[in-house]
Amino acid sequence: MGDAMTARGRTSRAQTITTIAFALVILVPSMVGFANKFREFILLYRGDVDGVFAITPIVNYLLASLGFFCLFFWAIYHGMFRDIEAPKYAMLEHEKMLDADESD
Repeated sequence: MGDAMTARGRTSRAQTITTIAFALVILVPSMVGFANKFREFILLYRGDVDGVFAITPIVNYLLASLGFFCLFFWAIYHGMFRDIEAPKYAMLEHEKMLDADESD
């Protein structure tokens, strides 16, 4: 545990590349699927007389996406991505302190 706490804040190049690769593998198909479904709803709304029911999912997608983007930018603005490892180390230090108090 001591070595992990001294290596705090160091990220290797391999970890960065792996993280970016996994993000692309997960996010790109998700974005393509979302955009495709959104396009299908728009085409259904424009092309069919009974396609008015498609307005609800379109508005739902837009509002949900807007909410997620607002939360994401709020988190960035408040610095929640500056040191994402800090809560883990704080929890480990508190646990160590509680274990020391318990043994006394």
